[in-house]
Amino acid sequence: MDFDRLVHEAWPAYEQHAHDGWVLRHAGGVTKRANSVLATSLPADLDGAIRAAEAFYAARGQRCVFSIGPGTPPALDEELERRGYALADPTLLMTGEPVGEAGRPGVRVDDRPWPGWLAAWWAVDGRYGSGLEEAERICAGVPAWYAAYEEDGVVLAVGRGVPQGDTLGIYCMATLPGARRRGLARVVLRALVARAGDGAGSAYLVVTAANAGAQALYRGEGFEVAGRYHYRVR
Repeated sequence: MDFDRLVHEAWPAYEQHAHDGWVLRHAGGVTKRANSVLATSLPADLDGAIRAAEAFYAARGQRCVFSIGPGTPPALDEELERRGYALADPTLLMTGEPVGEAGRPGVRVDDRPWPGWLAAWWAVDGRYGSGLEEAERICAGVPAWYAAYEEDGVVLAVGRGVPQGDTLGIYCMATLPGARRRGLARVVLRALVARAGDGAGSAYLVVTAANAGAQALYRGEGFEVAGRYHYRVR
């Protein structure tokens, strides 16, 4: 799998500028993934390219962030470290062939995020102040499915599935703190896989290296680590 491309396309920044083989991405500062440089090549003028990226983000009032994925030349990571860029958010890329389960009571799957879905997701993952509008815009940038487990009209767990050819990208997995350890994330994950049907022969997801609990859940559903990425921030 071309993880750099898949993640880039599944979580699209609404402002993108090409520069010397790189993509400079901006989406209101919401998530590093959509507000970082996608660099899968090494420009001949590396210093000039880095300076151009720094100017791009400075003009938008943001720190300069580089996504360092499987396709990033190691020499770039080394150069950024030399320049004082800090390593941030080590993340695992996991792939598998999970089994779906449809028709579970309490599960809703839709083609658009609805207010309850957004509220539950942002209650868990809303690290960006008032950035929910930008986050919703990112989500809606590509076709996707939105699954949730509800009780008495209240959304307790959510997830997002992005069909990408013969694979399914799993994003936005979140469970409200008071509803954890009930297997609801597993229910949501299986609902997304079932929605994809036979069109997705495989699936992938990303999870922070520090989140051992989520990793155990995903391994139980047939996922294994297939790659890693991190960010460089200054």
